[in-house]
Amino acid sequence: MDKLESMYAFTRVVEEGSFAAAARKMELSRSAVNKLVINLENYLGVSLLYRTTRQVTPTATGQAFYERCLDILNTVEEAELSVSQQQREPQGHLKINAPMSFGVSGLGRVITEFMSCHSKLKVQLTLEDRLIDPISEGYDLVIRIGSPPTSPNLIVHKITTISRVICASPHYLKMKGMPQTIQDLKDHSCLHYGYLLSGGQWRLIHQEKEEKIFVEGVFCSNNGEALRDAALQGLGIVMLPTFIIENFLKNGDLTRVLSEYQPPELELLIIYPVNRHLSPKIQLLTQFLKDHFQ
Repeated sequence: MDKLESMYAFTRVVEEGSFAAAARKMELSRSAVNKLVINLENYLGVSLLYRTTRQVTPTATGQAFYERCLDILNTVEEAELSVSQQQREPQGHLKINAPMSFGVSGLGRVITEFMSCHSKLKVQLTLEDRLIDPISEGYDLVIRIGSPPTSPNLIVHKITTISRVICASPHYLKMKGMPQTIQDLKDHSCLHYGYLLSGGQWRLIHQEKEEKIFVEGVFCSNNGEALRDAALQGLGIVMLPTFIIENFLKNGDLTRVLSEYQPPELELLIIYPVNRHLSPKIQLLTQFLKDHFQ
């Protein structure tokens, strides 16, 4: 049994939803594709597909195996492309993970612009704010805002820096007063990011010196837009990247506070496994994102 050919046939059946459609894609007979998948199921000793007269869908085991097959087939494809004449034309599947707020604010538009230049590419973009390990979770490329990881198994590209601002709604400041120093934050409700490794600690630069303070408030979240909305409702003072709040600062819905104290800038990072370094699609997308965001 040719394992790679059988895995390829299986992934085509899952994506097309039928053996007939997969056969047309592969330019094989329906029976030939069916035989490849049956041989794979017999070899593994499990059922990978639910078969009905109308459609074919993966079992739970089949869905998990499908994801692994994509990783394997992509790796093989990238190894071939990296040493072939086609190496500058990205193709195949590309799994990307990025923060929710950053993805919604403009990354999705940039990714689709990249795809419009490369018609052979299929992209799965997942937006979430938890920390992601691209290796264990099977992502080709992860975009993150924060400090770079130190794993030797990951390649990190710094794209640009992102400024942050401390702000609150005019209504909150009218009720609670405008803080004048970092120590005044102890008397305020501070809305902090739920995934900060330092918990509720804020680090601020004042007169070229770093000062730290533990803050408390009625609300924390792992999503910047949720924190922004809480600040707009007058729940407290928030520290957020400018791309989330700049429009609200301009129209007066939020007011900057402690302007003499500057939060350290965050880094916009592209992270991918070392074994993806030769991938044409990774290299081209990385350069595309650098050109756009720089």
